[in-house]
Amino acid sequence: MNDWQPGTGLDSLRQRGRVLCELRSFFQQRNVLEVDVPVLATTSVTDCNIDSIATLPVTSGESAGYLQTSPEYFMKRLLAAGSGDIYCLGKAFRHGEAGSRHNPEFTLLEWYRCGWDEHQLMAELGELISGLIPRVRIEKHSYANLFIEHLELDPHQAELSSLQQLAVKYGSDAWSNENRANCLDLLFSLVIEPQLADGLVLVYDYPACQAALAKCYSDPRDRRVSRRFEAFLNRVELANGYVELTDGQEQASRFNADQQARKVAGKPPMDVDQNLLAALNSGLPECSGVALGVDRLLMQIEGAASLDQVMPFSWSRC
Repeated sequence: MNDWQPGTGLDSLRQRGRVLCELRSFFQQRNVLEVDVPVLATTSVTDCNIDSIATLPVTSGESAGYLQTSPEYFMKRLLAAGSGDIYCLGKAFRHGEAGSRHNPEFTLLEWYRCGWDEHQLMAELGELISGLIPRVRIEKHSYANLFIEHLELDPHQAELSSLQQLAVKYGSDAWSNENRANCLDLLFSLVIEPQLADGLVLVYDYPACQAALAKCYSDPRDRRVSRRFEAFLNRVELANGYVELTDGQEQASRFNADQQARKVAGKPPMDVDQNLLAALNSGLPECSGVALGVDRLLMQIEGAASLDQVMPFSWSRC
């Protein structure tokens, strides 16, 4: 029985240590401050597509605590307090995520740039990846252009019925009554993502229905889109970024929409993080932020087939 042994060999452990050092060096050279925020809090995200891991009450009389799915909310509170450009390199947790590309505990790199837009942040992300993977090919595409190229429809203007029909075609009959955001996500995952080019592909201007915590705007064709981008490295989702929403009232409205989505999905409601809303209302600076999965990055650097090969102890070994 060798179940006690780590999934990584010594070479992989050294590679992991080197990459963590290089990530910190990258931001140190750019005068971006590293911050250390809690991974345990009294609230978590309301997003219907993300499930948090609950803990026992930390003290008597309190409700359950939650392991954080990302450092985002705490980092935004720091930004509102005047921190300036910051990054966090640490652990994040999500319930129900285990497999070759998912683990309930994972290493996340998240950073925020004040006064930057999404294209400036995408350029910096490209510089970061190029430093770790020399000569990596980098492409940028709008979300709409990819749908038009591969599915011959505009994802921002297509009728919901058309998206549902395609979702049934590529998925199953269960998608006939699915919402717009989920249909688009299915089509992107099953049809477009497998056809992305080798290297780093940056996809921007996501649909407004998938805005999450990003600002929205009307593009030159008067389509309502979100200022959100995602990065794919050799067709594996690597990073998710936003021009951050700074309007506390709009964020509260989106939290309420999340609660309704959770109800429809049969999921329990999540308490809204009132501290985050208070921070936004006090004045979050104009900024853009991005979160990057470090373990997935290591998979690509090493050519590994699963997270178990690049994590000392994946969930299957815990």
